[in-house]
Amino acid sequence: MSSLDIRFPAVLLRIDRNPFHHGTLGAVRSLGRAGVDVHVVADSTGSPVRSSRFVRQMHPPPRPGASLGDIAHALRRVAARVGRPAVLIPMDDASAIAAARLREELAPAYLLPRQPGALPELVAGKAELAEICAAVGVPHPVTLVPDSAEDAAAAAWRLGLPLVAKWSRPWLVPAGIGLRSTVLVRSAREARELYLRTSEAGSALLLQAYLPPGPDRDWFFHGYVDRSGAVRAGGPGRKHLAWPRGAELTTVGQWTPNPQVRALAERLTGALGYRGILDLDFRRCGSTGRYHLLDFNPRPGAQFRLFTDGAGLDVVRALHLDLTHRPLPEQVPSAGRRFVVENYAPLTALRPAPGGRELVWYAADDRAPGLAMWALWCRHVVRRLASRALRRRPAPPALPAPSRPGPRDRCGPARPPHPYDLPGLPGLPGLSGDFRDDEKASSC
Repeated sequence: MSSLDIRFPAVLLRIDRNPFHHGTLGAVRSLGRAGVDVHVVADSTGSPVRSSRFVRQMHPPPRPGASLGDIAHALRRVAARVGRPAVLIPMDDASAIAAARLREELAPAYLLPRQPGALPELVAGKAELAEICAAVGVPHPVTLVPDSAEDAAAAAWRLGLPLVAKWSRPWLVPAGIGLRSTVLVRSAREARELYLRTSEAGSALLLQAYLPPGPDRDWFFHGYVDRSGAVRAGGPGRKHLAWPRGAELTTVGQWTPNPQVRALAERLTGALGYRGILDLDFRRCGSTGRYHLLDFNPRPGAQFRLFTDGAGLDVVRALHLDLTHRPLPEQVPSAGRRFVVENYAPLTALRPAPGGRELVWYAADDRAPGLAMWALWCRHVVRRLASRALRRRPAPPALPAPSRPGPRDRCGPARPPHPYDLPGLPGLPGLSGDFRDDEKASSC
């Protein structure tokens, strides 16, 4: 393949705090192996990424929820340290949206694809995506936007249960409040209660018809759209295993030719005039056989390294080549290749893979991140297990009611118990059974 122009370093930007984001490590290794200096603007606390030998330097990121001005200031500070024009690669939705809006302001210190600055926000927004799909003829699950708690309950009955609830701006959902960007709702009451937390989530609640998972139904498409509008690199992939089961993070994926999925991706990007890296999630309807678009992520998906072709080209390298005006070679597909997140699928990681395979964390030429991940992962699991055991502990016997009001009564009513409090430890937020850090690693 054409060699990358190593005079241009790469700056990876991730605002989301997530130590297990393996997509960032994949981008570091892909560009670092090609000789590119890689700078990472992300939270490095406990992150295995910082131990990679391919990281030139870690830089502190903007805080979650930072303004555009704060993000621009942080990137200008990094640019001053890098000292030459760099290819900027956002690694989460919030970063992609900010980078697109700041493109003109960040030039010439950073190279970014040229497209309408509001487009990444439009495609990442769940409500707008439904409208876009309807306009361009791409199947999408029926989606309703309730305007009251009662309307949310009624919409649940109209759509049928179970259904999918999403926040229209998932990158705005604060961490640590017990809300996930996407959740399966099983009752009208749950839909009503979710709507009542709209102000906490920071964006509107969407209710969407549920397409059940099943064998050969979950697909994704990763690609890079070059300056001419052609979809280069990447390809369609099939999700074999996911966590949680049937949704969210891909733990085992396979590069599998699928002309229908590719055609839908090309129709969508062509109609929008989209440029840059993308990650699309599809689910095939069991009754009609049609592929419905579930999500459009305007940045590399966590499993983008699955689509590394026989010449070493992936979507991140394609972006670097295109933005530095180097020719993009024709793809040498590696259909059948697998991608395994070994901390979620250890048995699969041990099995033979005739079509080739890439493990997320382990790499013979970069061992330190894998070792760091397992140390961090073990601590993570122990904390979760301890939390669950504590939550299952029997509550202490109730004390007899006082004969006269105590200090708390005189000062007003006691704070009602929070639904996520641990038994016996008022005010201490509990940890849900899901691994939120990992859930945010990828939408697929």
